[in-house]
Amino acid sequence: MNSIASETHEGPKRATNLSLSESLVREARELSVNLSQAAEDGIARAVAAARNAAWVERNRPAMESWNEYVRQNGLPLEDLSLF
Repeated sequence: MNSIASETHEGPKRATNLSLSESLVREARELSVNLSQAAEDGIARAVAAARNAAWVERNRPAMESWNEYVRQNGLPLEDLSLF
C-alpha cells in the first residue's frame, strides 16, 4: 500500500461514485490494476500536495521575512561554519 494512504487515511472504507475515462478503466482492468486502491493512492497524493501548498501559503510571510533577514544580516553563526 502507498505510504501516504497508509500513514494518514487508515480506517473504514466508504463507497464512492467516480466518473472515469472508459478507455482508462478498460486498460486498468486488462492490466489487473485495483481501481479502488489506485484511486485512493492518487487522491492521497493530491491531498498531500494540496496540504503542502496550503502550508507554503500560510507560512510565506515568515519565509520571506527570514529570507530578507538573511539578505541583510547573513546567516546566524555563519562565522562558525567549517565549509
